[in-house]
Amino acid sequence: METQKYSAIKIAVVIPFYNASNEILLVISKLPDYIHSVIIVDDQSPTPLPKADIEKLAPSKAAVYFLENTINLGVGGATKRGFEEAIGIGAEIIIKVDADDQMDLAYLPDLLDPLIANKCDVAKGNRFRDLKALRAMPLIRRIGNLGLSFLIKAATGYWHNFDPTNGFLALKADVVKKLNFNNLANRYYFETSLLSQLYFEKAAIKDIAMPAIYGEEKSSMKIWQMPFVFGARLTNTFIKRIVKEYFLYDFNIGSVYLLFGFPLFMFGIIFGIIEWIYYASINTFAPTGTIMIVTLSIILGFQLILQAIQYDIINAPKAQ
Repeated sequence: METQKYSAIKIAVVIPFYNASNEILLVISKLPDYIHSVIIVDDQSPTPLPKADIEKLAPSKAAVYFLENTINLGVGGATKRGFEEAIGIGAEIIIKVDADDQMDLAYLPDLLDPLIANKCDVAKGNRFRDLKALRAMPLIRRIGNLGLSFLIKAATGYWHNFDPTNGFLALKADVVKKLNFNNLANRYYFETSLLSQLYFEKAAIKDIAMPAIYGEEKSSMKIWQMPFVFGARLTNTFIKRIVKEYFLYDFNIGSVYLLFGFPLFMFGIIFGIIEWIYYASINTFAPTGTIMIVTLSIILGFQLILQAIQYDIINAPKAQ
């Protein structure tokens, strides 16, 4: 019965491939029979894609598509091409799976069920809801993901979702069709840019607790590199979201909080520093009135900013 439920839906699995000739065979062998199509995008991998072995191991009723990028585009670029192919062949649900066998495919039904029940538009893995998985995660990766996850929450507006860099996800094809692929990053920033675009479609995202599987290979992204790689882009994503959501696409009470709160807060900080420097230079206490202006501006501005944040959290897209 479960297999029939999924078999009635055209489910496509997109797998970006790079240097995982052995691992991808394990991934393919674990795909269930109800998968409608398997799309593998060779991102100019130095190691060959074992096409013959993949065709033997693929689900018997699944169509297998082999695509090849003319240049290396990164996991995001390869995934985007796979998404385009999935839409072109009429897929109804698209699942993105990495080729390195670090995603437990036993959780595919957990990703698919909320989509089929129309409880959300996107379902993705969350390694931080599984205590065993959290303990198994390398400490450095855990620290980096925790800090980065909070910053991505603020930047993308998905305050109710965690582990945003988790690439194990399933999406309704109707939602994917609405996305502007030109605004999706090709490499490390792909998952975050995807969330930022889904936000403007008000796509509901559901987190599915699941463990991550860590192999012997080392990530090419070091923890110390994260602020440099993600900092500027997250800031840019955050500013664009706030401007579009609160001043271009809409104007609401959150807009009012920001319109008055941020200038007041910044005025209090800058004016306070200038006055402190001035009166310190002449070795004189600042007048009470000046101190009150600075204090009230900072307090009132900060309170309005907090109200804006609260409004943003309450109105974030939520899954049922």
